[in-house]
Formats: sequence, C-alpha cells, structure tokens
Amino acid sequence: MDHTLACFLLLLYLTFCASASPRSTSRKFHSYSTKEEVNSPPGWHPVGQAPPEHVLQMRIYLVQPDFSVLEQALYQVSDPRHQKYGRHLSKRQVDALVAPAPESVETLDDWLSSHGFNTSSLPRSSAGDWISISIPVFKAEEMLRTTYYIWEYEVNNATLIRTTSYSLPSNLHPHVDVIQPTTSFASTTRQGSTLRVEVIPASSPPIDRPPLYTQSGLEVLPSCNTSINILCLKQIYNAVGYQASEKSGNKIGITGYLNELPSPEDLKEAFVAQNLSTANATYNFVSLNESAIFSAAEGVVASILAALEAGSNQAAQTGIEANLDVQYAFGLANPAPATFWATAGSPPFIPDTEFPSNSNEPYADWLAFILEQEDIPQVISTSYGDNEQTVPLSYATRVCNSFAQLGARGVSVIFSSGDGGVGDGISDPTEQKCFTNDGTNTTRFMPGFPATCPFVTAVGGTVQIPEVAASLSGGGLSDYFSRPSYQDSVVSAYLAALPPGTYDGLFNSTGRAIPDVAAQAVNYEVVYQGSTIGVSGTSAASPAFAGIISLVNDARLSKGMSSLGFLNPLIYASPSAFNDIISGHNPGCGTPGFNASVGWDPVTGLGTPDLQKLQSAFA
Repeated sequence: MDHTLACFLLLLYLTFCASASPRSTSRKFHSYSTKEEVNSPPGWHPVGQAPPEHVLQMRIYLVQPDFSVLEQALYQVSDPRHQKYGRHLSKRQVDALVAPAPESVETLDDWLSSHGFNTSSLPRSSAGDWISISIPVFKAEEMLRTTYYIWEYEVNNATLIRTTSYSLPSNLHPHVDVIQPTTSFASTTRQGSTLRVEVIPASSPPIDRPPLYTQSGLEVLPSCNTSINILCLKQIYNAVGYQASEKSGNKIGITGYLNELPSPEDLKEAFVAQNLSTANATYNFVSLNESAIFSAAEGVVASILAALEAGSNQAAQTGIEANLDVQYAFGLANPAPATFWATAGSPPFIPDTEFPSNSNEPYADWLAFILEQEDIPQVISTSYGDNEQTVPLSYATRVCNSFAQLGARGVSVIFSSGDGGVGDGISDPTEQKCFTNDGTNTTRFMPGFPATCPFVTAVGGTVQIPEVAASLSGGGLSDYFSRPSYQDSVVSAYLAALPPGTYDGLFNSTGRAIPDVAAQAVNYEVVYQGSTIGVSGTSAASPAFAGIISLVNDARLSKGMSSLGFLNPLIYASPSAFNDIISGHNPGCGTPGFNASVGWDPVTGLGTPDLQKLQSAFA
C-alpha cells in the first residue's frame, strides 16, 4: 500500500471527525469499566505497540433483545414434526427479530457523537444491529481505554493488531454486545491437509480388481479405495443416475478465505475429467473485503477503498482449497447455479508494508455481507475454522447467532469439523499441544469453531470402502455452547457407554457435540494448475456433503417444496437416512481420541449420507 494513500486515508478520517456535527445530548456517561478481557493466547506474542496511525475497520454490535424469539422460530421451521416446518422467514422478518432496542441505538450514537463521529453517515446493517467505523489505533485506544499491540503467531509468523482487554462506560455495557477487532485471535485456518500432492497420471492402464461394496451393498469402483472423484462419491452415497434440474431454482455457495481463489480453467478441466458438461463449469464470483463492507457514501472514500480492494485482489491467488471446494460442491450439485465468495482473511497487517487497514474477522465480514442479500443460495459450505478457545465467547456467540439468521431464512450452513481429531492430531502425550489459554495451561481437547455452533451442520471425515472413520476427523464437545435438544439423546447415550472416567477433565460433557455427519475425506482428485493432485481433509468432506444436500433440495424445489434449511433437527430425527460408521477413532491431545460406534459418535456423527434415502424421506 502506497504511503501517500495511507496518510491520505488518515487525513480524510480526521477531516470527517472535524467536520462532523455531533448532536447535542444531555446523556451522561458513567465511569469506564472493563467490557471484556482475555488471557494472552498460546503461541501469540506481542512484538511492539501498534502504530498510532494504523486504521482499524471496527464493527460495534448492539444487543439483540429478541434473539430468543428468532431462535424459537428457527427450530419451528426446521423441525419436521412442527406444523411450521419449511415455512422459512423472509429477510425482513429476520431483521425485525434481531433489531436492537431504540434506547441501545440512541445510547451508542450519543457515545460515538461525543467522540466526534457523525453518526448519520456511518454504515449500519439493515437490521440496525451493528455499526462500522474506520478508526486509527490512537483513537480506538482513547475510546476503549486500552492499548493495541502487534501480535505475532509463532507457528507461521502471522501478525495481528489486537488487545487483550477493552473498557466502555458502564451505562453502555447493557447495550453493546461486542466490539471487534479487539480480543479475537482467531487465525482462520484451512480445515484440510494436503497429504498427498504428487501429480496423478492423466491416464493409467486398468487394473483388474474386484469391485468394492459399501455397508449398504452398493457397488463402488475399486479405484475409489485409492482416490476419490465425483463418480466415487455418487456411487458411495447412492446418487448415481439422479439428474438435477436446471429450472428448480436450486443454488449452492462456497465461502473462501486466506486470499485463495478458485481457477475457472481448472474447474473446466475437472468437469471434463469427471465427464460433466463444461457448459455448467461456471460460477458467480463475489469478492468481499473491507472495501465492500465498510464503504461510505462519499465518492472520495469509495475511490480510496476501491484502490484498497485492487491491492487486496492482487495478493490473492489460485488455491488448492478453493479448487477442491468448487470442483466437488459445484460438480455434485451440477447444474445448480453456484457462487464463490472470496473474503479477505489472511493476516492483513505486516509492519513494514504500511497497509492502513486491519480487520481479519472474516466470518463476521462475510455474514455482514450475506445477511444483507435478498437472494441467498440454499446450501453454503465452508472449510475453514479455528480452535474454539482462540475466539472470545462473546464474539463466537454473536457469529453463531448470525448463522441462525441464515438457517431461519432456509439456508443449510455447513462447516468442516477440523482435521486434528480431538485437538492437534497428536496421540503422543509428550508431544501434544492442546493447552488451555485460561491461564492454567492445562491439557484439554480443542474442538473447532464455527463447527461447534449449534446452528450449523458439522461434517467429519471417513476413508475407504466400506467406510471407516478417518483418523483426522475433528470431533468432540464444545466448551462454549451447551448441547442442543436435537442431539441430546444420542450424545448422552454415547457418553453413557464410555468406560467410567474416560478422558475426565478433557472435555465438557454437557457441550454441543460435533460432528453431526461425515463424508469421504481422504485422497480427493483435484485439478490444480492443470495437473491432478491428491488432497485430504474434512475440507473435502464438507463440500461433498453440501453437494449431496443440494441434490435433495433440487428434488424438493422441483416439487414446489421449500429448501431443507437448517438441517440438524431434521437429520437427528432421521438417522436411518445415513450410513452408520462404526470403526475408527480420532486421536489427538496425547490420547487415542474417541471411537466410532453404533449410532452417533464424536468422530463421524450420524454417519454418511444416502441420497435416495434422504430424498425418499424428505422429498
């Protein structure tokens, strides 16, 4: 970023503050008290104070007093036993249920106005439940009574500008839910490991091997035990022969982060290799970054942010993860119209580049955009996540509640469950790295967020034919979210069957449990830069499962039915529509992890999908 542009943006901010006409108010703000405080997260170390002129893209979230009403409505439209099942809410209805109280808006505006902001020009959500401000570090420190530092992550040298605590006037606390970026150290990691990256030959002589059979007796090509492609997935999950409609109105979407973009050329080549029509090897590409989300009305600001957007896009590049996601989700859902959202998410601050903006709150940034849209794909898959403990509870809860808004509108939100088993994937107690950041530095299982959000569907991993649990499959129980009623009976049954004392103190026995379901996760054939490579991880399982669910939606929409929407109440009520996986385990945190077993388990959930059973039950 050009130094002149950085200085100009700062000057523009100061000019706006100087020219603002804060409304006069008699509201008296009380003394400051701590709003939130976190311990220094493991692996992150402060390396110096943040530059005072560095501009933060900050979002202030207001309390949503009627969220419980929205949650109740979500479960009503998602429960197949309820008379309102499938009667999803409109954007307008959802906005009304998450709107803040007028007093909250007035109190926040008065506080911002007292600090020189012209509140009438600040970007807000259509529901009014958040407001965004571009603010230099020195002003944020003054308003929040804190000090920002440059933090560096020892694993990959990523850097963030964060603080470990901030304060607000005490009479503002009941109105403000959370402010970020402040205390969140989530690094937004890809839930996938490139375990096998050698180039796969374009053509290999056929080998005479006997066919394979799934648990339910479906015949599968012998090659599917060594590499997975779309035909393998269709055979394994009973989708061979189903032809989706081009006119059903069905759509599918993929979210991407870390500046990874899919390659249209690789997608077309993958479709050719999978015997799919290249006429449908297209997708709608939407680039989201700070410029799209925080743009102001003034033309000069818009032009500056457009320059920032151009600079951000230059840093983006074709990625293995993005290619994997689109080739399998879009390939399975073909010919459904598809969308890929590219959201800024890699560490955006490097001290010597003078880049003037910093957010790195990608889930919230994407949610801020998508919730403003009237037309949203019915299935959306994400293959990224973080250790739950790196995301403050207040912020994780707010993000999770935003996923509930999507579910209420008829969207199935699907996340990969992670690739570290119950934590770090390390079974050796002397080498494990699962330590809490609560100051005690004790060993504990590390479930992944957003997979632990009870309003999303978490997908674990399997391998081989017949399927067994993949050892990488992320699973466990949340330390943040209590167990939802839709899974209480099956999770309680699993835990009751464990030998007494198993992993005492390592997990929260009353938490939301993951995964919910599973899919193949090892050795996917992915076209990357013109060559076919092998990729493994639940980052593959999530788009594959999303593709199957999209086919169920296609069948429903073709019959004039609603989309499935929030899946979990439905799927936990219909375990027979899934292939139960009863072998394997997911080591991590110095333990063998949990075992797959009959029924639900914290390795493969309810099991893997069967399209014909799903369509028979739900369409």
